[in-house]
Amino acid sequence: MPTPETIFSVKDKVIIITGGAGMLGKEYAAVLSAAGARVALFDMVDDPRILAGANALYRKVDITDREAVFAAVAEIEKEYGRIDVLINNAAVNPVPGSDESKNQFLPYEDYPEKLWNKELAVGLSGALFCIQAVVPAMRRQGSGSIINISSTYGVVAPDNRIYGDGKSKSIGYATTKGAILNFTRAWASYLRGTGIRVNTLTPGGAFAGQPDGFVRAYEERTILGRMADKTDYNGAILFLASEASRYMTGANLVVDGGWTAW
Repeated sequence: MPTPETIFSVKDKVIIITGGAGMLGKEYAAVLSAAGARVALFDMVDDPRILAGANALYRKVDITDREAVFAAVAEIEKEYGRIDVLINNAAVNPVPGSDESKNQFLPYEDYPEKLWNKELAVGLSGALFCIQAVVPAMRRQGSGSIINISSTYGVVAPDNRIYGDGKSKSIGYATTKGAILNFTRAWASYLRGTGIRVNTLTPGGAFAGQPDGFVRAYEERTILGRMADKTDYNGAILFLASEASRYMTGANLVVDGGWTAW
């Protein structure tokens, strides 16, 4: 009989994580590496030392460039001999209050075309290219787990009241994260009979040094009364990457502190 250790095991699995230089991307890499997986991170940072502690292979990859994605995936498969898990984590989602976030909170009527195109390119086209690149290897193996990262704002509308000063959460972000849900279902249906599972993980907001007023407003919206800690999704990632979720595909696992439950 399988034990809890074997059911949740990711030992020696080869896992690609996009957006690997982000807070949660690095956290996913750290927990999966600690569990024995061989992890490769894709992102656009020039200095991979930002990933210190993640214990992962790093490749600078623009996931909006299909040829670059296919080349990087081929390199990972050549290096490790297989690809077991893809985590489509990359997104344009700067921390509220940061310099990078200024344009993300503009009125929807004034939302910049350039930013809209970038958000869809990273969040949807990039996810498409990455799946297209890993599926051939997974088909040859007869197994694989693809995890697409959505957001509470892919399930419900942004609560723009929590941002203050008439700010509105990016329409591009909400649109992209909502689209991920059916993107997942479509791929899961398409890959039936291949042994490849495709699921969505929908996390809530994680604390990342946001302004106090925002944090208080956010916490009041959750049943558990707090923002997520960056480690709160580790169990969900291990579950979806391992055989513990072997009878799950086309599904959406919501881990949001109860935000969408009321």
